[in-house]
Amino acid sequence: MSKSFLIDTTRCTACRGCQVACKQWHDLPAEKTINRGTYENPADLSFNTYKLVRMREEVINRKLNWLFFPEQCRHCIEATCLETAGDPEAIYRDDKTGAIIFANTKRLNADEITEIIESCPYNIPRKGPDGTLAKCDMCIDRVVNGLVPACVATCPTGAMNFGDRNEILALAGKQLAVAKKKYPKAMLIDADDVSVIYLVAYEPKLYCDDAMASNAVFDITRQMALKQMIRPLTNIASRLL
Repeated sequence: MSKSFLIDTTRCTACRGCQVACKQWHDLPAEKTINRGTYENPADLSFNTYKLVRMREEVINRKLNWLFFPEQCRHCIEATCLETAGDPEAIYRDDKTGAIIFANTKRLNADEITEIIESCPYNIPRKGPDGTLAKCDMCIDRVVNGLVPACVATCPTGAMNFGDRNEILALAGKQLAVAKKKYPKAMLIDADDVSVIYLVAYEPKLYCDDAMASNAVFDITRQMALKQMIRPLTNIASRLL
């Protein structure tokens, strides 16, 4: 059965344990940063940063609120990056977990890489110096061996949850009901469309520019759809030349 996350932002304290655990497990280097007047650090996701705790100060009902959002790939049920690539050796869905895996994006040319980045409704894929792409891989090497993702294992407050999708959806419903007692506008973000479900207390746009899908129906553009249709012919022609 496919897996899912529930990230309950009402329980997140922005300790960034998840962010550090992700770096450690994937053996990713730290990034040189500067003081930008915020605790959010580094400034953005990157080829070497798969998870980033977004931090926002918002005045809501005349009260200052800290809003925290541990951003990562959503592992979409219908993943536009996968469909745009059109090459299962480059990007594929793991059947057991539902994880969207960037396996060998060296196979893709520069235009295809750009299309994939632009197709993501959450602005997640990041390009490295070598032109390849990287993002969260659901710690698939841990999950297939019976472990939870590193970010979930390290979370001290229960904000990060992981398990079979039906169990996570049930848990999300229960925690949403609890959250609504204190936060009437609490909601689950795109729960039917993603494997990483966020529970937020306020409007998603207050947490992160791309908290909610920029394209709710998860359609790729007509231009990308046309390119997908003709890509097999283009590939054949390039081999013949």
